Amino acid sequence: MCCMALACTFAIPAPASAQAPDPRGVDPASPNPLLGLPLYVEHWPHPAWRQYVSYRRRHKTWSESMMWKVAREPKFHWFGRFSKMAWIRDYLAQAARRQPGSVPLITVMRHQGRHCGGGYAGGGPKEDARTRKWYRRFARVVGARRVVIAFEPDSLGTVDCLAPRWRRNRLNLLRYGVDVLSQLPNATIYLEGGASDWEPARRTAKQLRYIGIAKVRGFMLNATHYDWTLANIRHGLEISSLTGGKPFIVNTSSNGRGPVHYRRWLGPHKWRTINVWCHPRRRGLGPPPTTLTAHPKVDAYMWIGRPGFSGGACNGGPLPVGAWWPERALGMAKYQTDWIRPPRGTHYGLYKHYTLRQLGAKVAKAR
Repeated sequence: MCCMALACTFAIPAPASAQAPDPRGVDPASPNPLLGLPLYVEHWPHPAWRQYVSYRRRHKTWSESMMWKVAREPKFHWFGRFSKMAWIRDYLAQAARRQPGSVPLITVMRHQGRHCGGGYAGGGPKEDARTRKWYRRFARVVGARRVVIAFEPDSLGTVDCLAPRWRRNRLNLLRYGVDVLSQLPNATIYLEGGASDWEPARRTAKQLRYIGIAKVRGFMLNATHYDWTLANIRHGLEISSLTGGKPFIVNTSSNGRGPVHYRRWLGPHKWRTINVWCHPRRRGLGPPPTTLTAHPKVDAYMWIGRPGFSGGACNGGPLPVGAWWPERALGMAKYQTDWIRPPRGTHYGLYKHYTLRQLGAKVAKAR
């Protein structure tokens, strides 16, 4: 439930219980640590909130109502190599001051993944050392605070972007981060687990076991992708079965209309599935955050992704990556649904037919 007051929180429903669940929730059989949490809804200075206030002041009724769909929900705040520790302290302090008792949501995005191929080393040994130091400093800042952490989106799926000799270094770096953050007494941690339209479940599970999923609550799916929630649940259940029954969460911030996938002909008997990952058009916000997922292994649907922030200079996106893009946020709100699978009669999550080019694919025509 949401409200218009500045100090509003989104309380995920919980059954009546005499004892709160263990925040870390490392044992897969332990109660869902997200049940009943009043999640922090970041208002000022979040760009969506500022944009909502701006539209309201200028009496832009439609834009105001659309932007409210984005601004009102609890969303993860991303921190990484671009962040100062003072910013993290300030975010935690704001949550405590503006919404006492609320639980901040934090995405850790510290690994370096700027390029792909060509002998890329992800920054090399010096950058790895800086990342390890960052993990330690971040853990000291969080301390004993009650938080939920989404750890290193895209870090596993992009391992093959590194030169072969550096791939194990990436996994070792993530393993170190898990060792450090898993010591936080009141942090519920979900590790990057890719998406249902990305890496095979068996490979992801092997990587998760190596970096230390046994030390945290579970894993997250679809953090930067658009694939359907139900597809991710099925994928997640396969990963869970290979990681000791670990629970998981699914990002639903951008998958209300599903992904834009198509097949490209490469030659005799050769097809390749293309995923339009960067700003596919006519996509929408998905189901709002909730623990009512109808499956005991799915702790929650959460808004881990960042609707309205640019993912790069593609399909009209502004630079730098991470820049606020209000037109994108309005479009995501316009096409919002609570669908977890494509309804019958839809094509790419839409009842009206659009060409792949109109949906952002770089193709001459649909095949």
